[in-house]
Amino acid sequence: MAYSKHILITGGAGFIGSHVVRHFVQKYPEYLIVNLDKLTYAGNLENLKDIESAPNYVFIKGDIVDREMLQQLFARYGFDGVIHLAAESHVDRSILNPLAFIETNIIGTVNLLDAARHSWGDHTAGKLFYHVSTDEVYGSLGETGLFTEETPYDPRSPYSASKASSDHMVRAWHHTYGLPIIISNCSNNYGPYQFPEKLIPLVIHNIKHHKPLPIYGDGQYTRDWLWVKDHAAAIDLIFHEGRNGETYNIGGNNEWKNIDLVEKLCDIMDELLGRAQGSSRQLITFVKDRPGHDRRYAIDASKIKRELGWQPTVSAEEGLRLTAQWYLDNEEWLAHVTSGAYQQYYEKQYRERVQSQ
Repeated sequence: MAYSKHILITGGAGFIGSHVVRHFVQKYPEYLIVNLDKLTYAGNLENLKDIESAPNYVFIKGDIVDREMLQQLFARYGFDGVIHLAAESHVDRSILNPLAFIETNIIGTVNLLDAARHSWGDHTAGKLFYHVSTDEVYGSLGETGLFTEETPYDPRSPYSASKASSDHMVRAWHHTYGLPIIISNCSNNYGPYQFPEKLIPLVIHNIKHHKPLPIYGDGQYTRDWLWVKDHAAAIDLIFHEGRNGETYNIGGNNEWKNIDLVEKLCDIMDELLGRAQGSSRQLITFVKDRPGHDRRYAIDASKIKRELGWQPTVSAEEGLRLTAQWYLDNEEWLAHVTSGAYQQYYEKQYRERVQSQ
């Protein structure tokens, strides 16, 4: 079959990436979707079992740090577009091993930019390099205010610094080489298939197994939460209708202090599990704060709403309930990803913090 577009999605076996891959494969049967993923601890092909046999879907195991492999992929498939999600993305891991974040998030992004540049040359009509980034590049907010697309960068962790650097590289390739690009910066995503090192699935998993719920510091850290399927829909819209060279902030209009979010999840889980209301709150355990912890993130998503008509569709309570129910209904998936190496990491990251209190 002759496809109208060939699109490369990097990191498509990860949490956000798998939702984006599924969205594009199912919505655009006329597109060939090539999913490139290294399959690290957070990449899981079980996330995509429902579409693995789709005729317009190809999976390739590979690392964006491998420059030669990327050049071969572009030569083979003649990509019209790139949606770049592959990244090391957990702040705690970046504190333990910052070099891995430099290699993947900076060097890997530059390799991908250069592969696109050499493949497309001066023939950039209909081409697009779409770089998916994070609100963490903007640093930390006080009690008021929102991140806009004009907010100066002020990253505070090795993770956010590596993502900020990759954003700058994407803009540099646009201004220096004329590469058509778009960047989006999103707030914290949540929903099905998220690896349980992140707060919401970690809390759901621990509640079910009567384990402590580790909360950093005083629990007053505030984040804006974005339903992952709303994010996938926003990426689709930006990819097709966004303006070349622009940045779009994507947020959920859904701010929560960590402690309030965890308490709400406790109540939802008590209801879903048939436990006495309030019993799961007894599992909350305050642990030593992590270094450089940003106090508050909040996204102003008015630009994408104004220009492209996008806005979040899932309310906070609905999204948390849907997420909790999904994890309860998919215990086999959760058991698989929480075995082995993850358990070792979890013990090191959180048990040591509890003992140091």
